[in-house]
Amino acid sequence: MARVVAVVGASRDRRKFGNKAIRAFLHRGYDVVPINLEGGIIEGIPTYASVLDVPRSIDIATIYLQPAIGERVIDEIAQKEIGEVWLNPGADSARVVARARALGLNPILDCSIVGIGENPASYP
Repeated sequence: MARVVAVVGASRDRRKFGNKAIRAFLHRGYDVVPINLEGGIIEGIPTYASVLDVPRSIDIATIYLQPAIGERVIDEIAQKEIGEVWLNPGADSARVVARARALGLNPILDCSIVGIGENPASYP
């Protein structure tokens, strides 16, 4: 069974990493769940406003949010008990990292697209 990844900060804009990540994880065979407050469909997949709205477990959260928003969302990720959390460049402020660790998470501070063996430039 494919691992479930939530792309938190999913974007409709194919130039943004919140969209590139969706395509990269799909390419690697993951079950992708886009998280976007606006709802709708991204890359053909229905979105959820929060990881807490997803009616099943999530294995990985990869975060593409401004730190001010990430500070609020990290609590939801901890509440959902997501075991693997990636804070991508730009989302990895000291405050978000500290909050994640305070909640018992061990965030990975790196690009999740590269982490799964993909090149972001392959997704124009």
